[in-house]
Amino acid sequence: MFATGVTIVTARTPAGELVGLTANSFNSVSLSPPLVLWSLSQAAGSMAALSTGSHYAINILAADQKALAERFASKREDRWTDVLFTEGASGSPLLVGAAATFECFNRSRYEEGDHVIFVGEVERCSHRAGAAPLLFHGGKFYTEHPL
Repeated sequence: MFATGVTIVTARTPAGELVGLTANSFNSVSLSPPLVLWSLSQAAGSMAALSTGSHYAINILAADQKALAERFASKREDRWTDVLFTEGASGSPLLVGAAATFECFNRSRYEEGDHVIFVGEVERCSHRAGAAPLLFHGGKFYTEHPL
């Protein structure tokens, strides 16, 4: 019963393959230095790429990106087909239309239970002025809400 924002964490493998997954376990940690955290199941297929890579991006989704959140939450092989993105400074994909993006250095990881908590040091960030956030609550996405 806790409402959260919705993110897609993106990265590239050393071979250049695109990695992306929907996550709502995102939170700020520190302003100085700028740190954020998110968590991932140890059984996730993308664990190897995300735990060994040096950088990733956290894309905060806008209310009009519900379909993208659902796509990257699925196990479909073609999740990147026709997805618009630009390349961040460290090579991580930055999703076009996101409410905000955080380009992070993969600073540390902590195994807790069946998940790994990732702490990222924010190297660059941007936001889309006026973008309403996509929210998740009670197992459902919410695209319309009073702010």
